[in-house]
Amino acid sequence: MRFRIFLLAWAALAAGAQTRIVLRAGALLDGKGGVFHDRQIVIEGSRIVSVGAPTEKPTYDLARLTIMPGWIDTHVHINWHMDANRKSVNSREAPELEALYTAGDAWITLQGGFTTVQSLGAAMDGVVRDRINQGVIPGPRLLSSLRQINADSGQPRGDLASLRALVRKTKEEGADVIKLFATSGLGAGGGQTMTAEQIQAVCQEAKAVGLRSVVHAIGDAGARAAVEAGCTSIEHGTFLSDATLDLMARLGTYFDPNLLVLHNYLDNRASFSFNERQLDILEKGIAPTEDVLRRARARKLKIVFGTDAVAGSHGRNAEEFIYRVKDAGEKPMDALISATSVSAEALGLGNEIGTLAAGFQADLVATEGNPLDDITAVRRVVFVMKGGRIYKGP
Repeated sequence: MRFRIFLLAWAALAAGAQTRIVLRAGALLDGKGGVFHDRQIVIEGSRIVSVGAPTEKPTYDLARLTIMPGWIDTHVHINWHMDANRKSVNSREAPELEALYTAGDAWITLQGGFTTVQSLGAAMDGVVRDRINQGVIPGPRLLSSLRQINADSGQPRGDLASLRALVRKTKEEGADVIKLFATSGLGAGGGQTMTAEQIQAVCQEAKAVGLRSVVHAIGDAGARAAVEAGCTSIEHGTFLSDATLDLMARLGTYFDPNLLVLHNYLDNRASFSFNERQLDILEKGIAPTEDVLRRARARKLKIVFGTDAVAGSHGRNAEEFIYRVKDAGEKPMDALISATSVSAEALGLGNEIGTLAAGFQADLVATEGNPLDDITAVRRVVFVMKGGRIYKGP
């Protein structure tokens, strides 16, 4: 019944699409640091055609709201979900159920104000991504790695030629990005697991076939090897040294620290299979993550906005803003720019999304209250538009 209601709601949204929309904005944040008041946004089709002083009656008067570019989450796992018993599931169900849960996660993520996400990654991502692109189901713009590559990937396992071949295969299967594991997870200490040669083979092959490469790296050694190999982005980076951060700043490597995932595991501990020792490690990982974010910001790294959203996080991605600002001391504007224009640039979409200006895709989110004054306003999303289509709001 709930899924039938979901389909009926989607049909109504699709039927109500308009070719020209005029929005009245009380406050407008452009995604690049600009703050404006009392503006008119004109949208034709999927794009913004003008932003300026009000000159005509608005289709939708949002004068009491704060409007900004649709938010971008560069690190999610959109297929992870809770089953009927509130247990985390990511691969054990029949494909048709996994597809439905993944589509549901995509919908609630869009409703939360995120109009673009990058999922890292499962094969089901591609199925749902393609249906969203076709307009069959609603969801954020979805990019996916389709699989994850580690030291034992390929055939024979770990062979450099086989790793390169796997990158090419992943590209042929429709991946938007390559995801690799340079280190173990936080619970295992974050030590380097792929050799420098393996990391280099994967990232260089990705570049050769026109794909970005994002690297799971908890510890410093694996992260530094990935930076030196020219990989695009370091994910997590819990124990990065100042020297590695300095190198990232010089080379322009993107950095994607994640706080929501740690809090989510702890808040939903009964839903996951962590023992007490592992939970203690996760809790102790919060402080160094906050610290590395502060050190990276001081060095002016290109910091993107990722949550590592898993079961329990989807639709709550905006909590990452609050953890960054209230706990890690980020300025609200820096956090918002991170989730808009900087993340768009990191995805190779900097000329399409992440900025509220003429010529860009009409991806917009509006909140009750201004996040610059009260970061918890990100919890109060009342209007969402993606590609000129309204998915939440009047």
